[in-house]
Amino acid sequence: MKAVRFHAYGGIDVLEVEEVQRPVPGPAQVLVEVRAAGIQPGETHIRTGALHARWPAMFPSGQGSDLAGVVVETGPEVRGFAVGDEVLGFTHRRAGQAELVVVDDVNMVARPQGLPWDVAGSLYVAGTTAYATVFAVDPAPGDTVVVSGAAGGVGSLAVQLARRRGATVIGLASERNHAWLKERGVVPVAYGEGVAERIRQVSGGRVDAFIDTFGDPYVELAVELGVRPERINTIRAWRSAARIGARTHGEGSAACAVVLGELARLAARGELVAPIARTYPLEQVREAFRDLEQGHTHGKIVLRP
Repeated sequence: MKAVRFHAYGGIDVLEVEEVQRPVPGPAQVLVEVRAAGIQPGETHIRTGALHARWPAMFPSGQGSDLAGVVVETGPEVRGFAVGDEVLGFTHRRAGQAELVVVDDVNMVARPQGLPWDVAGSLYVAGTTAYATVFAVDPAPGDTVVVSGAAGGVGSLAVQLARRRGATVIGLASERNHAWLKERGVVPVAYGEGVAERIRQVSGGRVDAFIDTFGDPYVELAVELGVRPERINTIRAWRSAARIGARTHGEGSAACAVVLGELARLAARGELVAPIARTYPLEQVREAFRDLEQGHTHGKIVLRP
């Protein structure tokens, strides 16, 4: 079977699609034939070695956590899943970008009827991260929440989840994504020079919480807007957060099948829109990451094995 591999830290060109041995599920695992697998910005930082101190790679390394597909084999202790079931889930073994993936049965949920494969296969990291960021700042009816990177993979879900809490949501995004945000009930604001004043104008001068999905300098912007540190959450600007006492809840804070299942059901019913920017065949993994690393992507980029 084919799988994405890299044998040393480096740029996009170290990525290869190689023939590897077919994996065998353990007692409480299933083997999934992958139909869709999302890619993440964090995978770029792992591949380049930028996160070696935090998440070192062992070579040869695979890639990917998000996936959706069909169960083709089960271990003897698996309960609740059978061959032929359509599922979505995740692996922590950096192995999701492949034709076949072994998944622990506790890390899967059934694919709800009507949920597209591309959405199912890219929902875990972005969805659980968005869920955690919203939980961290705890928006309530009457609150005003600002979200940076509001049209990205995480931000596009976070704005909707915050709106479901009854909050007024201001989304920072490029103008080409403003119409989409308005359709979700979000107040769009262009980022860049003068953004603080634009936020003050649309918020009436009051911002209660800030969700940063982009990184510096948005923690500092939140402080400038008068947001208390305990109601600022960033998934990237860790040093800035540590300096002021802001929160850093991300995917790991909500990394479970229960949350994934809740998000999948919302998406299947059309109550949560998970935009898909583009899809690529597995063999074009380099092209997919070139696209991702340009930034400003609206929604998720997905590989199709």
